[in-house]
Amino acid sequence: MNTHYPISSMASSIDFDRFKVIPLSLTSICSCHSHHLPSTSSQFHHSSTRTLSLSRPRCSISRIGLFLDGSRVTEVSGIPRSIFLKHPRIITAVARAEPGHLFDDESKEEVNKRNSTPAGEIPTSELKEKNSQLKKRVVFGLGMGILVGGVVLTGGWVFTVALAAAVFVGAREYFELVRSRGIADGMTPPPRYVSRVCSVICALMPVVTLYLGHIDVSVTSAAFVVAMALLMQRRVPRFAQLSSAMFGLFYCGYLPCFWVKLRCGLAVPALNTRLGASWPIILGGPTQWTVGLVATLISFSSIIAADTFAFIGGKAFGRTPLTKISPKKTWEGALAGLGGCIATSVVLSRTFCWPTSTLSAVAFGFLNFFGSLFGDLTESMIKRDAGVKDSGSLIPGHGGILDRVDSYIFTGALAYSFVKMLLPLYGV
Repeated sequence: MNTHYPISSMASSIDFDRFKVIPLSLTSICSCHSHHLPSTSSQFHHSSTRTLSLSRPRCSISRIGLFLDGSRVTEVSGIPRSIFLKHPRIITAVARAEPGHLFDDESKEEVNKRNSTPAGEIPTSELKEKNSQLKKRVVFGLGMGILVGGVVLTGGWVFTVALAAAVFVGAREYFELVRSRGIADGMTPPPRYVSRVCSVICALMPVVTLYLGHIDVSVTSAAFVVAMALLMQRRVPRFAQLSSAMFGLFYCGYLPCFWVKLRCGLAVPALNTRLGASWPIILGGPTQWTVGLVATLISFSSIIAADTFAFIGGKAFGRTPLTKISPKKTWEGALAGLGGCIATSVVLSRTFCWPTSTLSAVAFGFLNFFGSLFGDLTESMIKRDAGVKDSGSLIPGHGGILDRVDSYIFTGALAYSFVKMLLPLYGV
């Protein structure tokens, strides 16, 4: 004997378990009244303003969940939630079930669980998952901060090799983004062997910069080699291949080299730094504290402060979108980030006694913020075109290398140029 169960007259949650039903289809979710359906053995109906129809051909569905909270649909498996949000009236469905299977113990347990969760409150499982992600971000963020701080203090080949490793991973992520469906659709990405060669060249650039003291000739030579490799390939070369490869060399290889020039190239002693005067001999002594080290520490700290203050300011006061490239960024958050970046630069300049001018410290903080914001938006544009959220999954809770260093890519060039060209006597 077949039994009809209308949803509107039953509990707030119904599970269809082990049913032999036809594919689920919404015959009417609109403001008008639905027509009565003929009652047959293969079609179920209920006279109401909203009808969820289950009709042939048959298929096996292990579980379909339909949860109602008063007049608001909380969850419908397999059906977009937005459909029901537009029509918040009572939805009536009629289903034919095998007697004894409609309300088993498992179904009742799920009904009670749903009824015990207040409307608008985040489920416990989602809350635990978010807390777990936050813990991962904090733990790995602190770990990376300590590691990077030690590498920056050490300088020399340790700093350069660590930077080269990050550049290699970042270049691989970049060329994978270029090959993704979103960017590759409508263009021809570089061949894989060219992408790998470019990644290796990018990783060698910081090493060559430390060894030779400059990078201009090396970049020109590398660009020539890559261009020849693309032109001599078996397939017909495309301009999109050349442009994406050249930008990869510039973005992932050439720009990070300025951090080597800033940290290791500006070896002028920071004479007024009190912290350097008492620095232990075992850690390099006072000579360890150079203009390059102090400028790198202030720049790194300012970028971190800019990201942190921008996030907090955007969450608290964000109303006006900054750009369509990254919809979550707001003008309010950007202004908060600018203020935090400049404040950090000024405070650290007083601590390290470099640069000696407050105006120079403010200008240095402004450049750091501008470079970090521009780098962040550039990477967001690449990911947006690629149709991905993260550039990779290397760092748990953070994404890929590019996701973490995007704010630093352009900032190194601006910081080095400011100290080298605009500060009298390197700010000492």
